[in-house]
Order: sequence, then structure tokens, then C-alpha cells
Amino acid sequence: MINKEEVKETIVDVARQIFSKFGFKKTTMNEIANAKGKGKSSIYYYFASKEKIFQAVVEKEASILNQELLKANRDADSPTMKLKMHVLVRMHAVEKLANYYSAIKDEYLSHLDFIEKIRKKSDQEEFQMMENILIEGVADGIFDIKDISLAAIAIVAALKGMEVPLFWGEEEKDIDRRLDNLIYILFNGVITR
Repeated sequence: MINKEEVKETIVDVARQIFSKFGFKKTTMNEIANAKGKGKSSIYYYFASKEKIFQAVVEKEASILNQELLKANRDADSPTMKLKMHVLVRMHAVEKLANYYSAIKDEYLSHLDFIEKIRKKSDQEEFQMMENILIEGVADGIFDIKDISLAAIAIVAALKGMEVPLFWGEEEKDIDRRLDNLIYILFNGVITR
């Protein structure tokens, strides 16, 4: 017996590749069906439209990012390492989660209602993770922060602003150097002490 959820999951996995290669606008249901080895009507059986498939793709990628950030947080043994790993995991995720980042950044897709809901949910989850890291660091006497919520928002906003420029035409070793510098600034600031 065919498990409907497993079939939907395989369609989403194939669609992730197609959307990341061609983008939402240029991807067709035929391309997804052909890549899956199915007829277009069988894809429509599981998803009512290209938008619904894209929604499932973006939700999956948002979930992947959230899970990777949570794992990095669990695996780190100090607030400093949690903060460093959060930055590294988040910034390297830009490369792997093209559809999620396209959905969040691309003005053409802003008309899709689900995009704003996914963005808000993702933002709230990340702000909460960052706030928890900062609370732990302040409690341990490692971080000196006056307003933890504001600091969490500022750090996440700075990371979001760095996503695209950080990766423009750069080689992997240069990206790692840039991330190291970003983490240094985050931990030490820019003022001589």
C-alpha cells in the first residue's frame, strides 16, 4: 500500500531541487512531474497547485534550519559556543536552503500569503533561541547585556543582513574567514578597551 505522506515527501524533495535550480517563477508542474517520473495529474493529486508544493518546500527548509540550529545549541557546551555555532550553522544554511531564503527575500513571492506566516514563525523561533543563549550567558557571567530581548533582535537582524553579501562570489575559505571576523566583532565589539 502506498503511503500518501511518503509520496508527498518525495515530491517535496524533488521539487526542492527543481525550485532551487530554476526558481519559483520558472518552475512548472511538468518539470516537477518529469523529475519525479510521474504524470502531472498525479502531482496534482497530492498538491493542488505549484504554490502548495512551494509552500511545502519552504516549510520543510524552515524546519531543517530550525532543527540544525537547535542541534547546534544542544551540542555546544557553553553560551559562547552556542552563540558561535548559531552564527556558523545559520550562515552556512544559506547555501543549502535556497528556496527558504528565496521565499523570504524575493519580492516577487511576497504575494503568497504563506510566506509571511513562515517568515514570522521562523523569526520568532530564532529570536527565542538567541534570547535563551544570551540569558544563559548573562546568568553565567559571560555576557554583559543590558536588554537581552533587544540584543537578541539585533544579533538576528545583523545575521539576516549579512546572509547575501557574505556569500556573493566568495570561495569557501574566504567565507570562513568572514564568519570568523563576524564572530570576533560579535564577541568583542569594535571599541578598544
